[in-house]
Amino acid sequence: MKIALAQVLSTGDPQRNLAIIRDHAKQAAEAGASLIVFPEAMQVAFGNPVEKFAEPVNARWAGLLRQQARDHNIAIAAGMFTPGEGGRVRNTLLVVGPGVDTHYDKIHLYDAFGYLESDAVTPGDTPVQFELDGATIGLAICYDLRFPQLFVRNARAGAQINIISASWGGGEGKAEQWKALAQARALDTTTFVIAVDQADPESVGRPLKGAAPLGVGYSMAVDPLGRVIAQAGREPELLIVDLDLNLVDEARRKLPVLANAVDL
Repeated sequence: MKIALAQVLSTGDPQRNLAIIRDHAKQAAEAGASLIVFPEAMQVAFGNPVEKFAEPVNARWAGLLRQQARDHNIAIAAGMFTPGEGGRVRNTLLVVGPGVDTHYDKIHLYDAFGYLESDAVTPGDTPVQFELDGATIGLAICYDLRFPQLFVRNARAGAQINIISASWGGGEGKAEQWKALAQARALDTTTFVIAVDQADPESVGRPLKGAAPLGVGYSMAVDPLGRVIAQAGREPELLIVDLDLNLVDEARRKLPVLANAVDL
């Protein structure tokens, strides 16, 4: 199964972001990928008034994403914002394309490192998996990466792949944590982990401002035994990985952590 990892920089303009998605989806489809994964906050970047742009998954922006998936015959996973409670939004990962139309609302909110996502975001409460090309794929968003139980839940529901769409906050040691956590979640679950972050804005000369998490780059694909099989740098980049799903069964024979786990 070929999956594309689109490490890009979203902007404050949802239409411009759709153009970024279109161009990368076209490249990924031409390379034979059946799924392309974009970062969190792809509809509109953090640091902008996201509540102004929030809309349901059956409204215009999502509809245009569906059209792009049809045009290029590829499934697209991209972060957006949907209406929440009390004037807040939900941080949503939408997946649309041939045979799939689903979404996941971020469960673990980024109330850490001086940022309070819960001030503006209503948390989700339901893990989500979907089927594509014979594979079961679990969904997660950014800060979720620090919580193994979500990934284990997806794996116990049949996931062979977990994808993480992120706009990872920068700072001392944060890139190293991103890498270590992606490998740890693969080992926790013996699944492939596809972790896609926003590129580092500073890599293209875009100055940082405020505390909004804007990305560090280093998107990666990790195999079920924790080995990094593809990794981007800090700059925008499109990676294409070809996953052998037989490696999941092989890893689970060698390392049966899901079967050996004891509820304490």
